Amino acid sequence: MTNNIATPIIQQIEEMIKDVPGWSPVDQLYTLFSLVYLTPDLEGDIVEIGSWCGRSASVLGLAARLTRNTRVHCIDLFPEKDDWVVNEDGSYSFEVKIGGTVYNSYRDQTVWKEPFERDIAPLYERQHSILDIFRETISRNDLEDFVTVYRGDSTLFVRSIGENFKCKLAFIDGDHSYEAVCHDIRNMGRFLVEGGWICFDDVFSGYVGVNEAIEDCIISNPDYELGQQMTRKFFVARKRRRAR
Repeated sequence: MTNNIATPIIQQIEEMIKDVPGWSPVDQLYTLFSLVYLTPDLEGDIVEIGSWCGRSASVLGLAARLTRNTRVHCIDLFPEKDDWVVNEDGSYSFEVKIGGTVYNSYRDQTVWKEPFERDIAPLYERQHSILDIFRETISRNDLEDFVTVYRGDSTLFVRSIGENFKCKLAFIDGDHSYEAVCHDIRNMGRFLVEGGWICFDDVFSGYVGVNEAIEDCIISNPDYELGQQMTRKFFVARKRRRAR
């Protein structure tokens, strides 16, 4: 995919993600892109927690490719077909085993049968694993040189990087429980550079755990500033710059 500076970015984004399964709307993706593209002076890489099939990862990868000074680290459990289980009420959750540890997802807020059969089950007719679909997406958009994938959670990721790692933007869209979101904020906050952005999906849109985590760990935290709901469900804040 060759970038054309005369083609509006939002048009390029629409083209990139038109066939990529997922729920991130274009206005949210455009905002993510803009935060990276318009702050090229910030040090560090981009971290995405919760990548699914690569919809937002592709847009972050595009911003990384155009600025040429960063890369995107994508973290997800990437469930396979056999990882999904049916709960007693007929809804779905999944369990993934990685390195001897079992990770549960969609426990607090399960996936009901209708959306599972409509949006998720068809994916496994295409590939056995969500990771395979993610890699297809990244390859199709020629972003392999700018996107690195990690199967696991933010804790496994932190164990794999050095203490000198720097993050200019963290996009948190993983497990939506209160404890998990707070945990991801703490894991990423220690590496976020001053002036760096921390972003969240599904905020103030029906996910109580996410809302409470944002209120307790970001809005009430003096380490962050410029907290703002940017689109219908997309919230951003900036790591406060210390007085010199």
